[in-house]
Amino acid sequence: MVNIGTLWQYLAVQAPLHSSMSGDALNLTKMGLTAYTLPALPYAYDALEPHISAQIMELHHSKHHQAYVANLNKALESHVAAVAASDVASQIALQQTIKFNGGGHINHSLFWKNLAPAGSEETSLEAAKGLVGAIEKTWGGFDEFKKAFSAALLGLQGSGWGWLVKEGGNGAGLRIVTTKDQDPVVGGDETIFGVDMWEHAYYLQYLNGKAAYVENIWNVINWKTAEERFQGKSEEKTEL
Repeated sequence: MVNIGTLWQYLAVQAPLHSSMSGDALNLTKMGLTAYTLPALPYAYDALEPHISAQIMELHHSKHHQAYVANLNKALESHVAAVAASDVASQIALQQTIKFNGGGHINHSLFWKNLAPAGSEETSLEAAKGLVGAIEKTWGGFDEFKKAFSAALLGLQGSGWGWLVKEGGNGAGLRIVTTKDQDPVVGGDETIFGVDMWEHAYYLQYLNGKAAYVENIWNVINWKTAEERFQGKSEEKTEL
C-alpha cells in the first residue's frame, strides 16, 4: 500500500545528496524509497457487473491507475536527480506532478478495496453495524446520509472524489468531504470509503448519466472494509 509519509518526508529534503554518490546511485532505492507498483484487484474485472462494467474496470485499473503509478515513479526519479544537482527550481516544479500522481495512486488503491461484488457478504450493511450506527447518529438515518453523500458527489464540478471520513483528533466524528482532481484526504482524517467521480470511472457505461452511476455504486460498496477502517482495524496506510 502507498506509504504517503515516506513520500512527503522525501519531498521535504532540502540539502543536495553527498557528492560521493555516483549518477548510477541516483534511484529510489538509494533514497530509501520503493518504486510503486500497481496493486492487484481483490476481484475479477467483471465482478462488479452490472453496476460497473468489466470494460470500465479493466481500463480504469490497468490503464489509468497504471499511468499514475508509472508517472509517480518517473517524477520521483527526476526529483532525486534534481536534489543531487541542487536544482531547486526543478524540485519545486516536480512537486505538483508528484502530488497529482501520488494522490491518484493513493485514491485508487483505497477505492478498489472499498468495492465488492453486489449481493456479497461484504456489501451488506450487516457487515458494518458500528459504522452504520455512527452514520445514523450523525445524519439521523442511513437514507439521509445516502442522500447527503450522493448530493456531494453530484455537486462536484469537474473531476474529483467524494469521501466519508472519520475526523482526526478527540472528536472522531464522521463527515462527508470532496477533493478535487487527485488530491487525497489529508489533515489527519481517516478515509472510510470513497467514490471516484472522474469521467473515466463511469462514462463508457453511463455516458453523461452521473446520477445513475452514483445510484448504482451503492450496490457495490464494501461495508466490511468500511467497518474495518472505521474501527481502526485496517492495515492499510491511507496517508502520505
